[in-house]
Amino acid sequence: MAKIVVINGPNINLIGKRETDIYGETNIDEIDKRLKSMAAEKGHDIDIFQSNHEGEIVDHIQTAGADIIILNPGAFTHYSLAIRDALAAVSASVIEVHLSNIYAREEFRKESVIAPVALGQISGFGPDSYYMAIEAACRIIADKYKKR
Repeated sequence: MAKIVVINGPNINLIGKRETDIYGETNIDEIDKRLKSMAAEKGHDIDIFQSNHEGEIVDHIQTAGADIIILNPGAFTHYSLAIRDALAAVSASVIEVHLSNIYAREEFRKESVIAPVALGQISGFGPDSYYMAIEAACRIIADKYKKR
């Protein structure tokens, strides 16, 4: 059994309520419930964490003991070198997730300081971005354990 850690950054707690034309109407509790179910079906432990505070996210990355981190850094995507460095410092593989297509939005959203330390990025599919990330995480884990 592997440990998948989902970390959500600032304002992700408000999805389903804020800017539904961009982020959709599915709230984070619904997404979390499905992620837990998907991970359990594959036999993996999952921890889901959300914070609006950069330092708390850094602390969680450092102490989570994750095999895979699925991260929606929210606005921190574009400027948090602290989160980027924390991800680079741990052995967990990272999948970056966004509900919206950040490359089809404002110019400042088109750069991710997280992307260079992530295996990949899934964006623009609403809640399905998270579900695709769980599927990818489970495949990565399965491939890793096959090689042992």
